Amino acid sequence: MTHLKYLSAYPETVQDQVRALISNNTLGDLLLKKYPEVHDIKTNKALYSYVIDLKNQFIRQSSPLSKVVYDDKLDVLHQALGLHTFVSRVQGNKLKAKNEMRIGSVFKTAPSAFLNMIVVHELAHLKEKDHNKAFYKLCTYMEPNYHQLEFDMRLYLTYLDRVGKLY
Repeated sequence: MTHLKYLSAYPETVQDQVRALISNNTLGDLLLKKYPEVHDIKTNKALYSYVIDLKNQFIRQSSPLSKVVYDDKLDVLHQALGLHTFVSRVQGNKLKAKNEMRIGSVFKTAPSAFLNMIVVHELAHLKEKDHNKAFYKLCTYMEPNYHQLEFDMRLYLTYLDRVGKLY
């Protein structure tokens, strides 16, 4: 039985269905049919603009973001796909705090829906630090299809892990 690291929290019946898709070589076709195109947000500058637009649309009153970048080392170092950090620095006699967002570079070539889902997830951390009910409520406020996109993104990552490049 194949271990599916991105789907390990899901019931065994769901994992068995995914294993069947993998063994039949149909998982890639399913993903391509549902998400046929990738986004064109390739640079850190474009990513920053995209994130700020979403932030201003949904959570304007939250803390400002000082940095938004794609990070090549994120998956390896933190076992994460996105990371929201709160950096505090002493400047003179003041304590300056900055919010930074790092998005796994795997999302440079992902469908736009998956990039949107991971950005929404990290933006929600500006208001809610923990993965609690309020956090997921905020995620679904910003992206009503959040939970389905998260599952599909896990399927996409499983495909990349097993087979390789999809697009």
